[in-house]
Amino acid sequence: MDKLESSGKPFEISKREVWEAYRRVKANRGAPGVDEVTLGEFDADLGNNLYRIWNRMSSGSYLPPPVRAVEIPKPHGTGTRLLGVPTVADRIAQTVVARRLEAKVEPIFDPDSYGYRPNRSALDAVAACRQRCWKTNWVIDLDVERFFDSVPWELVVKAVAAHSTDPWVLLYVTRWLAAPLQLPNGALQQRDRGTPQGSPVSPLLANLFLHYAFDAWIAREHPTVQFERYADDIVVHCVTEAQATRLAAAIGNRMVEVGLRLNPAKTRIVYRKDGRRRLDHEHTAFTFSGFTFRARGARGKNGRNFTGFLPAVSKHALNKMSREVRRWRLHLLSGHTLADLARKINPIVRGWTRYYGSYYRTALDPLLARINAYLMRWIRRKYQRLRPFKKAEACWRRITRQQPRLFAHRAWKATPWLIKTTRAG
Repeated sequence: MDKLESSGKPFEISKREVWEAYRRVKANRGAPGVDEVTLGEFDADLGNNLYRIWNRMSSGSYLPPPVRAVEIPKPHGTGTRLLGVPTVADRIAQTVVARRLEAKVEPIFDPDSYGYRPNRSALDAVAACRQRCWKTNWVIDLDVERFFDSVPWELVVKAVAAHSTDPWVLLYVTRWLAAPLQLPNGALQQRDRGTPQGSPVSPLLANLFLHYAFDAWIAREHPTVQFERYADDIVVHCVTEAQATRLAAAIGNRMVEVGLRLNPAKTRIVYRKDGRRRLDHEHTAFTFSGFTFRARGARGKNGRNFTGFLPAVSKHALNKMSREVRRWRLHLLSGHTLADLARKINPIVRGWTRYYGSYYRTALDPLLARINAYLMRWIRRKYQRLRPFKKAEACWRRITRQQPRLFAHRAWKATPWLIKTTRAG
């Protein structure tokens, strides 16, 4: 792999590109695909494996294998969706294409598109949405029905062809779109539309498609309208209810034009009701990127209490995290030390608090209290002399006073640590 440039091949793909793609895949880890080859097994013959990818891609003979389909819960709703898991080698090949295509299309993307883009995050989208909620009274909460399963291939290919000057990028994008899914029962499912979530190139293709299907269209047809989009999660801001009604209908027609449709049960017009905006309306809250925006009590810089339209962790996200805490079964790990438990849960809890604690952090208190209750049960189960609750509570207070940074959720809370007496389920 020391020679970095290609030669004598139909397509100019450097070995350096393949190496950089491998490094990104390695950093992201991930499960094995249909060949059941793990990253560790791939690394055992790394040089030959990377050369094989480069040789086949640069000669035009690379053919993607089927994508392993895995059912996972929907992130902000009920039910499940299929996640596509390519093989390690295929993830590297897709990353080569994604990096080359991203350099071409990233400059054209709208500033209000936040999903899967460099130096942008879901929290950036939530911050922009929060600021705009102060200025307008109405919002359209859009839900594109089965977006990743319904994207028309011909429009995706057309968008890629408009921006890529490399014929191999278009060639491999076309092949990946048509790669079959291997279902959990082993059967192969042929597809004629959609781009399965989970592959390195899929988010970029989705962004490129929605750039033309939504972002560029709304900028052209409704230039004064502001929005935030994180992948297919979209919020549109409106001044009046009449404007929101007209625009929602226009967006619905636009989705039909590009081969999609809005989910009528989940797409809604929301009134931002708070202490100043007091009209009655059927919908006065919406959820975006895991945060529910609704009227909430707050305290201003002048110390006065008021009711604002503010984001906080959604009920669904809170329940999902609580289920995860329950699956840890911390109170049964009596063979572990407190330091062991901290090492186990801190990276996860720290991620939760940094993301969902960015706004209205007290909404996380029930989750932190649940973790606390399990740790109390662990103490009482491990040490017989601490079975009485008051003794266990005194022990816990002493531990957290002596080692305040032992647990991530202890360091997170600025208020004095309080033990909830409710039983962890």
